[in-house]
Amino acid sequence: MTQEIKAVIYDCDGVMFDSFEANFAFYGQIVERFGKPPLDRSDAEMMRILHTYCNRDVLARLFEGEERMDEVRAFSASMDYRKLFPLMVMEEGLRETLEALRGRVELAVCTNRASSMESLLESFGLEGFFSCVMTAGRVRNPKPHPEPLLKVLEHYGIAPGEALFVGDSDVDRQAAQGAGVPFVAYRGDMPAMARIERHQDLLLLL
Repeated sequence: MTQEIKAVIYDCDGVMFDSFEANFAFYGQIVERFGKPPLDRSDAEMMRILHTYCNRDVLARLFEGEERMDEVRAFSASMDYRKLFPLMVMEEGLRETLEALRGRVELAVCTNRASSMESLLESFGLEGFFSCVMTAGRVRNPKPHPEPLLKVLEHYGIAPGEALFVGDSDVDRQAAQGAGVPFVAYRGDMPAMARIERHQDLLLLL
């Protein structure tokens, strides 16, 4: 590293948690409620979208061209995602890595979740680790736009090169590139400053 890293920023879904089943169930309930065909697990592109994009963009794709979007969004907002937390699995080594990093760097979350992030952290006993939680609900332009990451940098008053962003998707990579933040790919085969297979591998970069 060419300069001291002062903050490590984590994406949530696919990095901190395996949340595929929870997200699949969430959007599956929505399409069922509005009489659309069940989600197809073999549709790789749709599975990528529902797992990486913000709720607004996923619903726009699922209900593209339909006139009932206001009704769809209202129903989505009324759902209690906390009921799906049991379907989520915290990634192995995450807690131990956070323990090792706490006190050495600032820890932040930058996610396309809109409203469930704080309760998710509390449910898994992780709320004490993160001093900044940036969600899609707190920005005008969610990832892949760089705005969420830029707001994290602003929160800490640091330069882009003084942070690392750990993500698992091209949505994360684009956001990092736009913000000028070095990108660490978690189990992802994409352009990155570094790639890690385990959370503990991050400690070797600092």
